[in-house]
Amino acid sequence: MENVISCKNLTHYYGKRLIYKDLSFNVPKGRILGLLGKNGTGKTTTINILNGYLKPKSGECLIFGRDVQNMEPSLRRNIGLLIEGHIQYSFMNIRQIEKFYASFYPKWKKEAFYELVGKLKITPTQRISRMSCGQRSQIALGLILAQDPELLILDDFSLGLDPGYRRLFVDYLREYARAEQKTVFLTSHIIQDMERLIDDCIIMDYGHIMIQQPVKELLGSVKRYEFTVPDRYEPNGYSGFYYPSKIRNHVETFSFFSEKEAEEKLKSLGVPFSGLKAESVNLEDAFIGLTGKY
Repeated sequence: MENVISCKNLTHYYGKRLIYKDLSFNVPKGRILGLLGKNGTGKTTTINILNGYLKPKSGECLIFGRDVQNMEPSLRRNIGLLIEGHIQYSFMNIRQIEKFYASFYPKWKKEAFYELVGKLKITPTQRISRMSCGQRSQIALGLILAQDPELLILDDFSLGLDPGYRRLFVDYLREYARAEQKTVFLTSHIIQDMERLIDDCIIMDYGHIMIQQPVKELLGSVKRYEFTVPDRYEPNGYSGFYYPSKIRNHVETFSFFSEKEAEEKLKSLGVPFSGLKAESVNLEDAFIGLTGKY
C-alpha cells in the first residue's frame, strides 16, 4: 500500500531533553490515523516536523515521497492543516473568507465549504469574530475541505468544542475522508472522538512509539483484568501486565494476554489472586491502561 507519510528514525531534543529517538512510522494512503500520547510525549513536535516548521535533529520525514524540508509549494498545496487557533482572519465574514482562500488554491471546491457551513445555520454575511469557538472550527474545517487536499493534518481538532459540535465535526470528517479517499493524520485529547473516527492509532510513550496498529485489532486484543488479593499484599509490577493498581484488596491491570494466559502467568509469578475477571475495553480505557493514569 502506498504511504502518504513516511517518517524514518526521527530523533529530536529540546535543549538537552530528549523528546524521542529513532521514531519511525508510516501512514498509508486513504487511512485515518490518530496520534495518542500524554502531554509532553511529542505529539505537537511531530505535527511541526510533518509540516516542515521544525527540523528534527536526525532522521527524515517524507510526504508524497518528498522531504518536507524541501517540498515545493505546488506539492504543499495538497496538504490541509488545522491547528489550534483556527482562523486568523476573523474580521471577515463567511462569504469574504471563502473568496479570499479560493484565490490561493487552483482546485478550490466552494461547494465543500458551503455544504459544511450550511449545517451551522448561520448567514454568509456573519462575521467570524462573532461566532462561537465551535462555529469557527467548522468554518476552518470547511476551508480545508474546499482546498481538496490529499492529506489533512489536524492538531487537537476538537479543542474547545461542545459535544454537539464535536459529533458534527467527527461524523462529517469521517464520511468526507472515506468518500473522497483522503488521508488524515490527527491528534486529540478527546479519545472518544478518535475512536469514532480513526482507522489506525499510534500510542506514544515518552521517547518512543508503544503501539501502532488498526484500532479494531488493538481493541480486540487488549483487556482489563481485575482480581482480589489479600489485604497486605502489594503488587510490584508483573511482566506482561500494565500498571497494576490496588485499592483495598482489589487489583486492576491491563494486558494483551488471553484470559487463560493471564491466569497461568499470575500463577507462575506467585500472585495470591482470586476471582480473576477479564473485560473488553474502549480506546480511552486502552490508552490509559497501557500508558498509566499519571
